[in-house]
Amino acid sequence: MIGVDLGTTTVRIHLKGKGVVLREPAVIAVIKGTTDVKAVGEDAYRMLGRTPGNVMAVRPMADGVIADYTLTEMMLKAFIRKVLTGPARFLRPTIMVCIPSGITEVEKRAVVQAVHEIGARKALLIEEPIAGAIGAGIRIEEPVGTMVIDVGGGTTDIAVLSMGGIVVSESLRIAGNTFDRDIMAFVKAKHNLLIGDRTAEEIKRTVGAAMISAGDELVDMEVRGRDLIDGMPKTVVVSTEDVVSALRDSLDKIAVGVRKVLEQAPPELVSDVIERGIVLIGGGSQLRALDQFLQRITSIPVALADNPVDCVVIGTSKALDMAHLLQDARNKYDTY
Repeated sequence: MIGVDLGTTTVRIHLKGKGVVLREPAVIAVIKGTTDVKAVGEDAYRMLGRTPGNVMAVRPMADGVIADYTLTEMMLKAFIRKVLTGPARFLRPTIMVCIPSGITEVEKRAVVQAVHEIGARKALLIEEPIAGAIGAGIRIEEPVGTMVIDVGGGTTDIAVLSMGGIVVSESLRIAGNTFDRDIMAFVKAKHNLLIGDRTAEEIKRTVGAAMISAGDELVDMEVRGRDLIDGMPKTVVVSTEDVVSALRDSLDKIAVGVRKVLEQAPPELVSDVIERGIVLIGGGSQLRALDQFLQRITSIPVALADNPVDCVVIGTSKALDMAHLLQDARNKYDTY
């Protein structure tokens, strides 16, 4: 049995009994006009922005859903071949894939079809907030309200859970990749400097923050790119304050989504959330001071999960063994 976190920026695969066996960028490089794969994962990621004219390195996932079906299928096949070695590669496994809570039936069917095409015996889908909560060690089967915010690469899923299902949720196509684009736009506007996705991500990881509190250490870094005025290479300095300014609008939209979910949730469950706090999961949740920002907005304690990056894929795999949750769960999980 295999659990797959088919993320916009990273694909993670969990094998029962072996743990997380693959963490690679969701990137594939192919010869243009063909289905000849040059590289996938980390090797393809290194090619982004550096390929010759006959090769393209792309992300086939966008905003948590499949943007290019053929390339996604080829990428998944390559990753599954990496993790299933020896006699296991001839088996037809059951594969559970996590999906954003707000995707359409058509987008669900695209994921299921891709999983069947790579040789799965059975394809199951689970929504990311549920998988993340399971992976974070939360007992979601209890009749108690739990709030999870999953900040991934393409989407932010906000949900209140109870009795193994989602009571209220909101899925925003604002997440880690949006933060990167915000930083690129800010640097372009302030410094007339054009930078790429990878540089923006490095800025976010190195000096990024959701907010600045009194006593926080402020850092800056040198950034290299192309000057938009004369087209020549140029180096500028980007600070934490710059990143906070760049991300303000996107973070405010996430805050609106959090408020909306809390307003729509039943009062009894909101009371539970106030008592138990909000759990942050997903790679994007590691943005410095994001927990403090959300706590200030909601006046509810916010905590980062112990392993926020792998929570979703671990929970996806664990859910395969949770028959007591799955047996009555057509409204919680989809089986194909």
